[in-house]
Amino acid sequence: MKESRPYHRGLYRLPLSYPVMYCVAATVGEGTISNLSAVGCSLKTDEPLRENQQVALRLLLPDQSESLPIDAAEVKWVKGTHAGIEFVHVDREANLRLHSFVWDKMIERIHFLQQQRSGSS
Repeated sequence: MKESRPYHRGLYRLPLSYPVMYCVAATVGEGTISNLSAVGCSLKTDEPLRENQQVALRLLLPDQSESLPIDAAEVKWVKGTHAGIEFVHVDREANLRLHSFVWDKMIERIHFLQQQRSGSS
């Protein structure tokens, strides 16, 4: 009998809030990303998703006017209308853009935290 283990994310996710469009089968919906890493995100949707469901995403990030496509992703966990998403297939160009965006935001966050720490000393 296969033992079920709770989902555990492997990378730190950046807390942020950006719009996202998602597609499940023939249904298109809108939501909000509440955190993001280079390999996944969590999002809040109007309608609940199902665990293990396959989705496609279009992230509306502020770095460019064009959305960032995630061709294939899988819902790893669901709590009401919040879901944890793992990116399964991302086009090479989109993947480079995603990694660059996440890296830049992580550097910004580190600088912000360092400024806070040195300001409170």
